[in-house]
Amino acid sequence: MLKLTFLGTSAGVPTKQRNVTALAIECLNPHTSGVQQGSRQQNNQSKKSRPWVLIDCGEGTQQQLLHTKLSLHQLAAICITHVHGDHCYGLPGLLASAAMSGRREPLTLIAPKAIATLLDAITANTELYLPFALDFIAIEEVLAEQGATNKVNISLSDQHQLDIDITRLSHRVASHAFGITQTISRRILNTDKLVADGIPASALWGKLQQGEDVTTEGNRQLRSVDYVDNEIQRTRVVVAGDNDAPNLLSKAVINADLLVHEATYTHEVMMAIQARNPDYDPMHSSAHVVGTFAQKMNLKNIILTHFSARYQNFDNPDSETPNMAYIRLDAQSVYQGNLWLAADFDQYMVDGAVELASDQEGSQEEMRVQYIGSARSD
Repeated sequence: MLKLTFLGTSAGVPTKQRNVTALAIECLNPHTSGVQQGSRQQNNQSKKSRPWVLIDCGEGTQQQLLHTKLSLHQLAAICITHVHGDHCYGLPGLLASAAMSGRREPLTLIAPKAIATLLDAITANTELYLPFALDFIAIEEVLAEQGATNKVNISLSDQHQLDIDITRLSHRVASHAFGITQTISRRILNTDKLVADGIPASALWGKLQQGEDVTTEGNRQLRSVDYVDNEIQRTRVVVAGDNDAPNLLSKAVINADLLVHEATYTHEVMMAIQARNPDYDPMHSSAHVVGTFAQKMNLKNIILTHFSARYQNFDNPDSETPNMAYIRLDAQSVYQGNLWLAADFDQYMVDGAVELASDQEGSQEEMRVQYIGSARSD
């Protein structure tokens, strides 16, 4: 399960209702005590088992976090899609606040090389001190590795893994998408088969579940593989930075449960902007362009974000004031799947498919995305 909290959904500049870009993704293990799939009891999961990833960090992101229950002590990684300020100006302040709050655990930062230069300059000129290691991973170096899969692995536990892959996009500066894949594995003991085979409950059951072959008091040899099913749940979300060519994500969205993509304008406005100044292309996507791509790829779920400040928050297609209905209708004119328009503090739960390693079948239930309300705690 991945829990998304939108901390900023405005393009370029903040508005009274929307901050600039930031998205938190909590990596939840549904088998941890207190987490019940499909309910609101996810919030009861122990904070120590609620690691999260931050995608982009526009100015004011740390202020947005104060309205949520997210902790900088549980932040596992920060990913910056590109160097434009509305996606990264909040990073130095957030790191400084993490330091002042007592964080000591290392933190992974996946970003363009220029972000390291920015942080070095701020450190040298403002006496920024971080009492924790910043594990900086340059996107350019990941993409340049020969034969690599453009993937960074973060091990949250033996049974809880996070892989972050990177895809090049098209924008005025080098921009990227991050594919977030969470894999949760667990061993399920087939107690019915044990009972049917005349093996009573005992400490041997626990050893079998842990993968050990055992011998009974009657000298009977029992293999763990005969009584344990390995269940694997994978959940994948693709989050794109600024991008005017969604087709670049064709490979990345295969088997994705959700695509999060910018939709800065309607197609009409985008065409008008390009017509007024043929020498300047903002290189953003319209809702229509993203919807067309999603329909072509048969994506079941998309969330649009990064909206121009010209669009007001309300949804009224009859209003002459540009509003979210304009964006929604632009996408729905070509896309028939599940569509959401993100607002600040919106939260979504994403559940991936479950399969059994023994037969690769498992659950046939449709992958799903659910809107679960606002993250604001005040």
